Amino acid sequence: MDMRRLVGRNVLRIRKSKEMTQERLAEVSGFSQQYISGLEKGQRNPTVVTIYELSVALDVDYLDLLKPDAQSKREKE
Repeated sequence: MDMRRLVGRNVLRIRKSKEMTQERLAEVSGFSQQYISGLEKGQRNPTVVTIYELSVALDVDYLDLLKPDAQSKREKE
């Protein structure tokens, strides 16, 4: 399981479920829109602190960003 892709997919899914743009998430989290974009594409390797800060900005538990999704489970098989 590629954790970069997993975290990126979770950030994207949660952000969209909250009807939040990348720009708005960038404003709230303090990360750049370019960083958010790269993260959602699985191109960034977020630190524990980054995951925590994003969870605060998205108003979710930090574990929600680390939980395997259906696609991750299929990739494992």
